[in-house]
Amino acid sequence: MSAPRMYKTEAVILRQRRLGEADRILCIYTPAYGKMDVKARGVRKTTSRMSGHLQPLTRCMLQLAQGHVNDVVAGCETLESFQPLRENLDRLSRGLYAAELIDRFAPERMHSFPTYRLFVETLRRLAEAEDLDQTLRFFEMRLLDQCGFRPELEACSGCGSRLEALDNSFAPISGGAVCHVCAGGIAGARVLSLNGLKVLRLLQHGSYNDAMRVRIEGPLAREVETHLRSFIVSVLERDVNAAAFIERLRREGARHAVEA
Repeated sequence: MSAPRMYKTEAVILRQRRLGEADRILCIYTPAYGKMDVKARGVRKTTSRMSGHLQPLTRCMLQLAQGHVNDVVAGCETLESFQPLRENLDRLSRGLYAAELIDRFAPERMHSFPTYRLFVETLRRLAEAEDLDQTLRFFEMRLLDQCGFRPELEACSGCGSRLEALDNSFAPISGGAVCHVCAGGIAGARVLSLNGLKVLRLLQHGSYNDAMRVRIEGPLAREVETHLRSFIVSVLERDVNAAAFIERLRREGARHAVEA
């Protein structure tokens, strides 16, 4: 969608980087124009009135002016700050992870209203949900689906036969679940328990409320996370940086629990 010389758009700030002595380049995600980089002039100055509105994980209304390389922020207003994400490291780490996935999966300047809505809803959920990781698993599965990378969970992605109600395997390189016969010849295939398969199917087909009604803990939760994370890494062909932040917080939390 082409933009006029001066236009307004809703956006969520995904990340930012410094430019020159006082400016920043903001990577934003919008419902109508997709992902784009914009320039925010003077926002690193202490006198800037816009800097507080342009922090990562902020939903805002931007007034933009077309520029030669990047469009320029001419005005801004905060719509949602998702303040609980900033006050808690566990919530913040998950919010940054969701933003990084949007950044990695979303093509430049290609709108996707459903994905924008999913992202905003996820930030709202992460600001208040009790089970942050299960909220992320739902987001991961829906994002994969909307971006055209839906994992195969009904039939073997190797031979096409219907998956039996027993332990199978999950092979990202093959596109999803595989039967025990095919698993032996596929690199990176890991055991997928029957309960793990059921949870993945619930995340794929159920609503958010349906997914959150089922309590997923311990080894089963880690299994589901491992399979979805490995699938995402396979699609992106790179690690997700924010995942390391989440793991570090988990280790620190576990250590403090032991010390207490």
